[in-house]
Amino acid sequence: MAVSPRAFVLHHTRLRPVPGLDEVRLHLADDVLELWRAVQVATDDPDADLPYWAFAWAGGLAVCRYLREHPEAVAGRRVFDLASGSGLCAIAALRAGASSVTGADVDPFAAAAIALNARANGFRVRVVHRDVLDEEVPAVDVVLAGDTWYEAGLADRVLPWLRRVRARGITILAGDPGRRYLPVGELVEIAAYDVRTTTELEDLERREGRVYTLGPAADADEVMPGRERAPGSHREAGVQASRDGE
Repeated sequence: MAVSPRAFVLHHTRLRPVPGLDEVRLHLADDVLELWRAVQVATDDPDADLPYWAFAWAGGLAVCRYLREHPEAVAGRRVFDLASGSGLCAIAALRAGASSVTGADVDPFAAAAIALNARANGFRVRVVHRDVLDEEVPAVDVVLAGDTWYEAGLADRVLPWLRRVRARGITILAGDPGRRYLPVGELVEIAAYDVRTTTELEDLERREGRVYTLGPAADADEVMPGRERAPGSHREAGVQASRDGE
């Protein structure tokens, strides 16, 4: 790749507050399709990934709202942010008092965005720029997964990995606004928020983002602070974008 991912992110985004999370600033873009074309040109790849790293998506926003309300979920704990994208959830975890946070994403532009956004908020996030879904579960206390079931191929790989995470006794917080491939039969809803996304690719400007943990429900009662199970907590949903960082 001829272009520097860091320079590309800085050139094509503006640093600004996240709607509904004004305490967090991200390098955000205005037009996803225009930015996508720029990525295709910069990488000489017409099939380049959607630039999810330049927008705040509903599932991640819901996870951030949950952490703002329940900082005890991550305070003093080691956190791993799967498919980190912009690094929004990683930053929210650090703001809530996490002892350390790793953001993972396969996209080189996302890897650059995670580091830039963490620095803009006064934090440092360790960035893992590779596909981690075939690797061993990391030695952490909490795994965040915002918007990770947006397409079938990714969904088929995320769920087995999260099952392994659960088997290690690691807390899981997954966020999703109701997309197609969310494995509702294995999830327990713990919170829901009205969130405002930053891209027109979402169906509506405002969506309901939901926060889940992997079942069974009895386990969720033990590990999730502030858990209030909503009626119809196993309703259908789905996710956003593939992301594993630098």
